[in-house]
Amino acid sequence: MKRFLSLYAALAFAFLHVPLLVLIAFSFNGGKFTVWEGFSLRWYQSILHDPQLVEATGNSIFIALASTVLSTSIGAFTAYGMWKRRAPVLQGSLYLSLVTPEIVTGISLLAFFQYIFRWLPFRLGLMTVVLAHVAFSVVYVTVVISARLTTMDRSLEEAALDLGASEWTAFRRITLPLLAPGIAAAALLALIVSFDDYVITSLVAGVDSETLPMVVYAMARRGANPVINAVSALIVVLFGVLIVISERVREA
Repeated sequence: MKRFLSLYAALAFAFLHVPLLVLIAFSFNGGKFTVWEGFSLRWYQSILHDPQLVEATGNSIFIALASTVLSTSIGAFTAYGMWKRRAPVLQGSLYLSLVTPEIVTGISLLAFFQYIFRWLPFRLGLMTVVLAHVAFSVVYVTVVISARLTTMDRSLEEAALDLGASEWTAFRRITLPLLAPGIAAAALLALIVSFDDYVITSLVAGVDSETLPMVVYAMARRGANPVINAVSALIVVLFGVLIVISERVREA
């Protein structure tokens, strides 16, 4: 039975990761097609000489960093507030956001922005993308930090209050250091989710705020392009490293 389960797990992991390994391998192919023509870095060099890819990468990095900072700050205090005072309705609404299809979330955000723009002098652009990413990233941050809070002993903070510390001091000196690994893991998760999003971003982005997933998708629709292999390989490796770091930090 153990051998069967080990074989089953190996086949499952192979099904998930062998296509990624093939993609990474062909990102170093000197030819344009799926026939190996020799090792080459030409497609990685092409990324640096493509102004659209460079601009889209810059937009993605800015959006991911800005939304991560905002969503982590909001999500941390939201999780702490629900830990201090139970709010089953709010907690249920958070999980509802997780299961809502992205297309529904994107359309609702687009309708909301268009309604708000009747009175505010703004338009679709980087700002709306950042706000949209904060809207769905806050949920992930709150869930991760809430899981960390369930392992904490409430008596530690109560003891600090009994010894004369204010609520803010008890939070800053006792709770926040214990939450630091969970906050860091949540921030890394929010960064990955934000950088990788396509559906919601494509609905709320303006003409001057294309992100890397949007450009890659547009390139893929025009036909096979080996540059996509190089971009995808970089994303897979980078995010793989971030996921490993996130798990190590979360378990700390």
